[in-house]
Amino acid sequence: MNTSRTSTWLGSVAVLLSLVAVWWVASHAGWISRVFLPTPEATLASLREGLFGGELAAFTHATVLRMLEGWLLASLIGIALGALIGISEAARAWLQPTLEFVRPLPASALLPLAISLFGLNPAMVLFVVAFGAMWPVLLATVHGFANVEPRLLEVARCLQLGRGAFVWKVGLPNALPDILAGMRLSLTVSLIVAVVGEMIASQPGLGQAILLAARAFRASELFAGIVLLGLIGFLSNALLSFGERRLLKWQTP
Repeated sequence: MNTSRTSTWLGSVAVLLSLVAVWWVASHAGWISRVFLPTPEATLASLREGLFGGELAAFTHATVLRMLEGWLLASLIGIALGALIGISEAARAWLQPTLEFVRPLPASALLPLAISLFGLNPAMVLFVVAFGAMWPVLLATVHGFANVEPRLLEVARCLQLGRGAFVWKVGLPNALPDILAGMRLSLTVSLIVAVVGEMIASQPGLGQAILLAARAFRASELFAGIVLLGLIGFLSNALLSFGERRLLKWQTP
């Protein structure tokens, strides 16, 4: 197992280094104008300058905070609603068509509505982030609660567990793998929607920084922002994967 993980990790690093090498060759050989494709060195210099001498650190903090706030709000709402819907066959039958109708709506399509309700302020972006990130958690929770092992349902009936006790002692442990998988996907969605909201609503963050750099043709700053977004997504997913393995350790044989 350790050998397999090491080989997988080395393969991933090799792919990443290969992409950077292609980027280096393309930028230095002039295949693409440096106005649009800066060199890796220029991108690294802009990243270092922005983080330690510019506003990039503050923009990164604003985006990460907005992403986490929206994700936590989406997770709380998604788990609560998903549990209520998942434990009731009638609720699933009544609400499933509505959920399937609303779920595909892109969160960015709600930005005009959110702007009319909240104005151009952080609350508007938070609303859109929470709405977009809620669906993976909600649907995963519904699936987890709706697919409880039939024998566990019989045990719960024999023990005469109330609705609340069933949710806490039977439904939630059974749905936890689905919920955590939905939360991982939701975290990625929250980062994407937060960046789009910052671009459209002119809120301080990496989205606004990337948009301004693109408009001014500052390619190295634009790529520095993109690299930061990639790092944020990678680290957040890695941390959540670690927490998921710890929480689901009891499932391993």
